[in-house]
Amino acid sequence: MSLFIKKPLDQVLAQAADNEKGLKRTLGAGNLVALGIGAIIGAGLFVRTAAAAGQAAGPAVTISFIIAAIGCAFAGLCYAEFASMIPIAGSAYAYSYVTMGELVAWIIGWALIMEYALGAATVSIAWSEYLNKLLDGGIPYEWSHSPFESITDAAGVAHRGIINAPALIILLLLTLLLIKGTQESAVVNGIIVFIKVAIVILFIVLGWQFIRPENHTPYLIPEGTPPVVDNAGKVLNSYEGVFKHGWGGVLGGAAIVFFAFIGFDAVSTAAQEAKNPKRDMPIGILGSLVVCTILYILFGHVLTGVAPWRDFVDPTKGSEASVAYAISQYMTGFGWLSTAVTVAILAGFSSVILVMLMGQSRIFYTMSNDGLIPKAFGDLHPKYKTPYKANWILFVFVGLFAAFVPGDVAGDLTSFGTLFAFVLVSLGVLILRKKEPNMARPFKTPAAPVVSVLGALICTGMIVAIDTRTLVVAFFWMLLGLVVYFAYSKKRSTLRNVPPANFLPTADDFERNRP
Repeated sequence: MSLFIKKPLDQVLAQAADNEKGLKRTLGAGNLVALGIGAIIGAGLFVRTAAAAGQAAGPAVTISFIIAAIGCAFAGLCYAEFASMIPIAGSAYAYSYVTMGELVAWIIGWALIMEYALGAATVSIAWSEYLNKLLDGGIPYEWSHSPFESITDAAGVAHRGIINAPALIILLLLTLLLIKGTQESAVVNGIIVFIKVAIVILFIVLGWQFIRPENHTPYLIPEGTPPVVDNAGKVLNSYEGVFKHGWGGVLGGAAIVFFAFIGFDAVSTAAQEAKNPKRDMPIGILGSLVVCTILYILFGHVLTGVAPWRDFVDPTKGSEASVAYAISQYMTGFGWLSTAVTVAILAGFSSVILVMLMGQSRIFYTMSNDGLIPKAFGDLHPKYKTPYKANWILFVFVGLFAAFVPGDVAGDLTSFGTLFAFVLVSLGVLILRKKEPNMARPFKTPAAPVVSVLGALICTGMIVAIDTRTLVVAFFWMLLGLVVYFAYSKKRSTLRNVPPANFLPTADDFERNRP
């Protein structure tokens, strides 16, 4: 049987319509927009903005956001079409199964683990950094950082991490909330979203008066810029590579901040829990993307205007908790805002982790129902109707990354998984338009050929701009995924084990399938 066997569309729609056995439909359009904003505004804004500015783009990180947003807009339009016509949990994995076949669906499902699971790990690491900032460094470096991270303080004393304990604790608390129920999680997320958006707007308004023009000059990092070094003379970042300065640096910055946009596609993972997915999914996906893009550009402009971009490379200055650092160092008289921002960011990060964990568990749920991963991932709680076993397994996996892997590594891998998914979804719209031209499409991607091709090309360009180390790790992760598929998933695929229409069971078949 072909490796590219496709899941029949009518079977997918029938599965989505079965509310008795599946997930509960409890989310409206407002919940979905809040879900998207909850996932989008978090580490990407408060951490990756500073990282992109300090490592590659400088003040031109605003242009990096625009490039990333354009790629996201194209992909978002394609996601909106799929989510309205195939309202099932699983996001790009489910769409690929229908349009490109099982092997491609498996590959994208495996890649999505990097997007959602590692995304949750990355944000939980950022959560730990900001908690330590709020406590004025009260948590020892050793207990709030990975064993692969080290620092030399101003006194010349070296410190090396052991485990990131705060990241592990927040993951546990949010896992328990997700097991309790989707509606409860959505209510908590909505409250958090209101708080953090208000704080973002407050920072933009108050910080605008502290922008110094010299911090925006030159706007792009010039070629030949000397590296940033720490107190021990160790090089923290060099600007020699093609994606480390000038317009190449802007593209490199776009690859870094792209992590900031993964929230809108997380909305599509909740399609099977939307009350009216044909109308509400496009609103949730595109609405959250538009709101956050505007805030990102304004936020990046203010942050790089208030503090010099080179400060965002040094961990003793602003590479960790960059917003709080910029306020405390350069916005005289607004010390209270630094504390308020840190509290709001902690809450905001919590909502991002919540959505990422929910998205990944729903993808696991759908893959399990398809037989590609063990049945336990698809088991629903008898009372709460949530995939509780998938949540616990995910906690262990994500917790290991959060506790022992540096945040920049996990974050860049997340960007790769996201971009890869966007490329396939963009192409999937074209494929389904050709194969199912008469299918009902409540939302249609405008100028689909142009939008889909540009979305795929821009996202591919940002994949190329990701650093070589990350691409090598991603390659071996995908290779491992293929091994798992051929050793386990292919043999247990539900679609491959459906008997043909003229199949007549024998006595041995009945005996073999006896409960």
